[in-house]
Amino acid sequence: MVAGATTAPLSVEWDADHAVTELYREHYRPLVRLATLLLRDHATAEEVVQDAFVAMHGAWRRLRDPNKALSYLRQAVVNKARSVLRHRAVVEKHAPKALPDAPSAEHGAMNLLEREAVIRALRKLPTRQREAIVLRYYGDLSEAQIADAMGISRGAVKSHTSRGVSALRSALEQTT
Repeated sequence: MVAGATTAPLSVEWDADHAVTELYREHYRPLVRLATLLLRDHATAEEVVQDAFVAMHGAWRRLRDPNKALSYLRQAVVNKARSVLRHRAVVEKHAPKALPDAPSAEHGAMNLLEREAVIRALRKLPTRQREAIVLRYYGDLSEAQIADAMGISRGAVKSHTSRGVSALRSALEQTT
């Protein structure tokens, strides 16, 4: 696959180094953007995507269809993002509560990131709805690709997307 030519199939004969290098060259940034939207943290998103590429490299010979490598990477990024979010939830649950009159620096930084109404509304959605909407409208994936990335049926993708869009519409109408 040549850089910029996303339609060329990955050759089964390619070694892992060459194949993963080409995938990295063409898809690293979009995958980081996807992970950033899911995690709300660019540095962690980069780590998640890098871990997905490392796993892809290690599993290259076991990959049944090298042409589905990008789909595998998307699914790995979504799954790793879920793991990070679960870990954060556990950490936050057991973290000492901040004093109300002394917000943390992290709190101030998060407030700066949450200025846009759409992002705020998106963050309020349940995880699956947010993932489906981000993959559909930001990642511009088809329902089949979303179902594959999230590990759910196409019908569930339709349901999560529809409910998420309705909730976003409601939340945005309330802020205007």
